Amino acid sequence: MTKTLELARSYLGTKEVTGPADNPKIMEMYRTVGQDWVEHDEMAWCAAFVGHCLETSGIASTQKLNARSYLTWGEKVPSLEQAKEGDVVVFTRGAKSDLGHVAFFLRAVGQQVEVLGGNQGNGVSVSRYPKGKVLGIR
Repeated sequence: MTKTLELARSYLGTKEVTGPADNPKIMEMYRTVGQDWVEHDEMAWCAAFVGHCLETSGIASTQKLNARSYLTWGEKVPSLEQAKEGDVVVFTRGAKSDLGHVAFFLRAVGQQVEVLGGNQGNGVSVSRYPKGKVLGIR
């Protein structure tokens, strides 16, 4: 997964463009996962980011924009203690059972999980989420 995580890191600082313009890098992420119907970079793109990084490094993704689609992708990591840098982590988001967030695992820090992901603050960044929001690790 090192190649994938290196690629993901190369996007740090990539942000959505406010208004009618779109960031071509984000639009390319949609295309890489076969979602070329997306017209603007302001649509949820965390799964497009993960999929783009996987596909570009030669690993098949779910090719879906639904973060929770990664709950059945790859091999299950049984516990957070066994997670390795670069693993894919899926989190809950909001009250709806179909919503989620997906990103690359960096490390556990106290009661939080530090991840590198897209669409975090409208950009690619390193963020922390509560361990209690983790749905699965792959």
